[in-house]
Amino acid sequence: MDFIIFIGDAWNDHAGDPAEVARRLDDGLRLVTDEDQLNQLMTLGHHLYGDHLGQWHEGMAFIERLSAQPVFASEGASGQSGRRCLASLRVAAGDEVAFDVLATSDRVRVGAMAAANLCDHDTVRAHRLLQEALDLAERSGLPAGDPMHRALAIAGNNLASGLEQKPARSTDERALMILAAQAARRHWSIAGTWLEVERAEYRLANTWLQAGDVDRAREHAQACLAIVDANGGAAVERLFGWAALGLVERAAGHAQGHAQALARAREAFDALDADDKGWCAETIDKLAAPEV
Repeated sequence: MDFIIFIGDAWNDHAGDPAEVARRLDDGLRLVTDEDQLNQLMTLGHHLYGDHLGQWHEGMAFIERLSAQPVFASEGASGQSGRRCLASLRVAAGDEVAFDVLATSDRVRVGAMAAANLCDHDTVRAHRLLQEALDLAERSGLPAGDPMHRALAIAGNNLASGLEQKPARSTDERALMILAAQAARRHWSIAGTWLEVERAEYRLANTWLQAGDVDRAREHAQACLAIVDANGGAAVERLFGWAALGLVERAAGHAQGHAQALARAREAFDALDADDKGWCAETIDKLAAPEV
């Protein structure tokens, strides 16, 4: 097995059995031949031990093992990433002194990473850390090109998406989901293109739908579609925009609005190529299915 196959299989398997994939990390380490591969393994290990397993100290030990590898570059990309990963795991473990040695941009990024680590383990702390990272980003005066903006956008999207998929959410989880989706929209407007902004509106439509506010969900689904139309978006973007609006109209009890959105989503689906139809068919099926 080469590293590319290992890392692909690990990401495919990790959600179903994160503990088993964590046990395979040392197998991946033996396949590493350059700094880029080391960084990929570091990202995976941080995600497993942080977000999924909540094993902060085991995660730190793994990052330290990576830092001892010949291809690790203390002043290079792996060194910078390793310091952020270690700091976020320390913060998740309760040692917030780890923030003190960080520059502002890294402090924001580490706060977002720690919030993701804690999402399924301590929602209240996750919410506080994400809010503090967002507040610091606003005060920082750092330019649009600073990587903290993209990091906040990605973290916000991933947090909101994960919380949306839960069958039920606590009050604290609902609040974190909304904050995260709003953070993604705010920071993609700084760091992204119209495509990322449009997808952030899609995320917000789904977030507000899961939060039980169909009026706000409708506003964001419509905003998603307006951005797609203004930019001649691809059929797949139209499909998901109409799917979001259709789910909102169904939840609101608007049969006609749901039927119209379903028809437009099917038009967009028909315009897809065969490969995209394969993975998008589930979206049409979900929209067409009776509400449970």
